Amino acid sequence: MPVNSFENYPMTWKPNKDQLTTPLYLSIANLLEYDIINGYLAPNTKLPPQRELADYLDINLSTITRAFKICELKGLIYAKTGKGTFVAPNAGTTITIVDSEVEKNYIEMGLIKPFDQFNLLVVETAKSILAKGYLEKLLDYSHPLGTPYHKMSAGKWLKKYNMDADIENIAITSGAQNSVTLTLISLFHSGDKIAVDMYTYPNFIALANMLNIQLIPIKGDPLGMKPEELDAQCKLNNIQGIYLTPSCNNPTAILMNMERRQEIASVIKKNNLILIEDDIYAFLAPQNYLPITCFAPEQSIYISSVSKSLCSGMRVAFMFYPKKYSSNIIRGIYNINVKTSALNIEIIAEIINTGMADKIVEEKISIAKERNEIYKKYFQIENPNENPISFFRWLPLRQKFNANQFEKNALAQGIKIYHSNRFLVGNYEEKQFLRVSLSSMADSNELEKGLDILKNILLEPKDKSNINSLII
Repeated sequence: MPVNSFENYPMTWKPNKDQLTTPLYLSIANLLEYDIINGYLAPNTKLPPQRELADYLDINLSTITRAFKICELKGLIYAKTGKGTFVAPNAGTTITIVDSEVEKNYIEMGLIKPFDQFNLLVVETAKSILAKGYLEKLLDYSHPLGTPYHKMSAGKWLKKYNMDADIENIAITSGAQNSVTLTLISLFHSGDKIAVDMYTYPNFIALANMLNIQLIPIKGDPLGMKPEELDAQCKLNNIQGIYLTPSCNNPTAILMNMERRQEIASVIKKNNLILIEDDIYAFLAPQNYLPITCFAPEQSIYISSVSKSLCSGMRVAFMFYPKKYSSNIIRGIYNINVKTSALNIEIIAEIINTGMADKIVEEKISIAKERNEIYKKYFQIENPNENPISFFRWLPLRQKFNANQFEKNALAQGIKIYHSNRFLVGNYEEKQFLRVSLSSMADSNELEKGLDILKNILLEPKDKSNINSLII
């Protein structure tokens, strides 16, 4: 087809020919990524057929195919056999913590704020640290992995959650996200593949995209990721790693039981995967639950952040790794972090060693139980394997919504909430969900008000009396 015939031809995406450079396939991939990330192509937009794009640009079909493949590996697009290629549901969306509004006119039900009222207890500890005579020693470059005292405090914290960690293999980092970043950069390479739950923490998705690491979604059941599906995908794909949050999966809230953890660990060992166990919600798991790392210690990176359990703003996490990964992890820390704030670590260590940490965790669990009881007054919990004291809930929907429009409509009606498309890896799923935060409200009254608004948004006008009509 002559190029000129495309001048007025309707196409969902027309790359600017003047911006193309060599190599063409990479230039096209970059233009497509830019338009997706910056919102010029909405999620689930059907892209023009590859042959049509090739004709429009007057180039070989194989060039378009290579460009699309790059974007597919980055999780930006996906193909459906016989139907075409589409923009991924969560492409270009991340969940970031930005409080730019002086006065909010909505109830926060999207972000998971971990009962920040307990930061006042952290403030008191910080004041006592600042009054001590050794403050100056906390402000230099020494001990990039953490002082021996700090590591002993980290080991004490990890032991509470059944991790008997050698302090020589503990590093203290600037939060869980920082630990994950260090792990990916230190142990993985561009083009590597990591297995994840079909619905996964969106910041991990965005980070993998930035590092050109392909995420392979693994089907699950009410207990979490299915071991047989993981094993099958390891056979089909050259998978190097796996990322899991087993104590309270974000966003599905599933608490993986001990039997499933052991089954997953067996597949990890069988296929020689590197496990990234992000156990940020370990404090919400039953006391007798062992981390997956315990069953595959030589292949696991265990991450325990205190952002949800103690204080989100301190940005401290404890990272435990086997000796064989030590040199790579340490090199990553030296070149990426230099060190984590020793002042922040000192405050967290003091909270742990004085027993204040136990008090904060106990109080947070108490409030979480209360908030979950309130939630059950409005919506039933369909999956009994969800963590009963989760800070959030995974609400299944029967009626289908346009994800972006739903979030905008909800915000206009007074609540900020996140649709499941933000968490989806890979192809579009027929089922839809909402992740409902229970912990970001100032009090129970605000939670009740938000849940009441959500209930009314979901109910059709003809059936305002029966919430179950729209809940699976």
